[in-house]
Amino acid sequence: MRQFKWIITGLAALVMMAGCSANYTSKAPQAYFSPLSQTRPIPRHISGEPMPFFAGDDAKADLQSTFAAAQISGKKPLIIMGANWCHDSRALAAHFETPRFAALIEHHYQPVYIDVGMKNRNLDIARRFGYNSIDGTPTVIILSDDQTFLNQKTAPTWRNAASRSADDVYAYFRYFSQENARAE
Repeated sequence: MRQFKWIITGLAALVMMAGCSANYTSKAPQAYFSPLSQTRPIPRHISGEPMPFFAGDDAKADLQSTFAAAQISGKKPLIIMGANWCHDSRALAAHFETPRFAALIEHHYQPVYIDVGMKNRNLDIARRFGYNSIDGTPTVIILSDDQTFLNQKTAPTWRNAASRSADDVYAYFRYFSQENARAE
């Protein structure tokens, strides 16, 4: 009887793993990917939210590629510093996957996702923009065409992204997408 329980438990685990892996990755809009990883599918959290932050990425190279692509395309660099463990980082990335946001991002921004680990990775990039540490994730940095920091006051305030309405999030990114958007 004891062996029977182990067999049933093992079979149930295999069935669950097979079901979970069926939708583990997803192709997101091109604007969603970091420049050096555009062909890599984005893994999904059990909640269905995207997990776009990769510890193994060369964040400095991704950032330089983003700047180069933004300069060529005339788009604004959009730097999302977050982590896959963070619900708010994943929630913001999920917003960006929706058709409404994807069109806005694709048309106006050159996004890059920078993994900050447990707020201890890629801090040199945060320091480049005046932050000695990452206090909340995600920290969202929007630069103008000439790399003026447009949202310096509100960049670190996205730690509640999952609680913000889609309309509020959209209005924020729509405002900074405008050519005449002024630095805060």
